[in-house]
Amino acid sequence: MFWVPLLLLACALTLLTCGRLCLAAVRAAGEARGAHQGRQLTLYEAAFLSGGPGRVVDVALLSMARRRRLLLAHTGWATVVDPVAKDDMERSVLGAIGPAGQSRIAPVRRAAAAADAVRALADRLVAAGLAVPDGAWTGIAGAARQVRAAAVAVVALGACATLLPAQGGAGRAPVAVWFALPFLLTLSCLAIARFEVPTTRWASPAGQRLLGALPSRDDLTAVAVRGLRALEDPGLRAALSHRDPNLDGYRESHP
Repeated sequence: MFWVPLLLLACALTLLTCGRLCLAAVRAAGEARGAHQGRQLTLYEAAFLSGGPGRVVDVALLSMARRRRLLLAHTGWATVVDPVAKDDMERSVLGAIGPAGQSRIAPVRRAAAAADAVRALADRLVAAGLAVPDGAWTGIAGAARQVRAAAVAVVALGACATLLPAQGGAGRAPVAVWFALPFLLTLSCLAIARFEVPTTRWASPAGQRLLGALPSRDDLTAVAVRGLRALEDPGLRAALSHRDPNLDGYRESHP
């Protein structure tokens, strides 16, 4: 019966990790209950829910470029043509470019994505239950990783138990069956979490439903929802492809 302590350890790991994931899922679901039914997303809101702060800045840059208020070179430079901002997001972009009126796009994206305009947009979406709060996403992702680690640990403990030389009258098959129970519990918990908790970093389930119902009005809407791969202009796509690899780590750098 030397395998019994290993089984108890496997069960304890399973219960602790699955319990944490369930609590994180319940907390995230409770924070999303305030979502407004029938609400229409703005272009910036759709961009944030689809791709985060970097996507919002991409849409702002493209919008200004389409109206000839900003020149985006395929070499990765932005030049201001009209310095008058039409909204807070454009004001953030112009401020990031600076008084010289010209800057590389990568630092502009980084600075504009961290500006107050994007932060206020994120706060409004979280308050409406459409975006995933930072803490909720971190808790869900961390809990899911722990459940996956627990599943691996259960398999390892079960393998050790079945390989013990003395089984105390119990065969290897019954021992393996006992360890299969906590393993199946971890898999079931992960499967349920996949459908019941947010599956993206930015949009809550309610936000994802609004994104799915968003009409494809023009190419800016397509870029907001699908990213630069939806951009048909090769010059603009090349300009915005000059990226800062740390930009989309916005939430890790802004706890």
